[in-house]
Amino acid sequence: MTADLVFFAADNTSGAEKLVPLADAAGNWGPSRMRGMAVSGALARAAERAIARPDMRPVRWTLDLYRPAALAPCNTRSRVVRSGRRLCLIESELLQNDSPVARSTALFLRPDHRTPAGRTWIPSHDLAPPPTELAPTGREPRLYYSEGIGWTSSGAEHQTAARKQVWILPVTVVEGEQSSPFVHAASAADVASMVSNWGNSGMEFINADVTLTLSRPPVSTEIGFSAMDRTEADGISVGTSAVFDRAGVLGTALVCAVINGGTKVDPRVR
Repeated sequence: MTADLVFFAADNTSGAEKLVPLADAAGNWGPSRMRGMAVSGALARAAERAIARPDMRPVRWTLDLYRPAALAPCNTRSRVVRSGRRLCLIESELLQNDSPVARSTALFLRPDHRTPAGRTWIPSHDLAPPPTELAPTGREPRLYYSEGIGWTSSGAEHQTAARKQVWILPVTVVEGEQSSPFVHAASAADVASMVSNWGNSGMEFINADVTLTLSRPPVSTEIGFSAMDRTEADGISVGTSAVFDRAGVLGTALVCAVINGGTKVDPRVR
């Protein structure tokens, strides 16, 4: 098994928490840029801390990556937009040098365990998680799947135009803390862009956002993403993935991405 990835160290010496990115927080799109998983994980942690409502369940997570996040200290701030009997909405921002570089909205709903009287259409998904004994061979805590190949421990065989799945094992967002299943899922959701946009020339599209929906909490801090739909026109792609764990499908992830000029990333070398 690979060593855990750790994205941030928390610095509280000034009285206000600063998140100091560690080497694992670096992204593929440039050595001085922070990866989306780190940004999303930090903001999900902030939202979860802000809600203080154990009766609520996270059901939608939307992240907007509207400025490049540098590999530099940052802080988060959150506000409760609405806290009612059945829902709670939290807005959060990631700031660097007092300027926001990313924002999120988290919708929490209160579960209701009454059974509906009628029946509604539900799609059938045939998604099988990777074997429990399969372990990653590199630093990245992920396993890879392509149609015609199956699950493998590295991405070496998957630079193809085939439909893909990725399985994300636990990561640590802040050093010394155990991330909740929701924070892990929100952090991992950024890889939905790779699942949608990794083709036989690598990744040529960079995502500007991610929206994660969850009908139930993940059963653990392992989660998978399976490409379900993708459209592309005029240098813009929109991809939808099914989100699943070892108990079945629990939601979706949607990413909007734009072609990144002549720059592309080879996910096999991470």
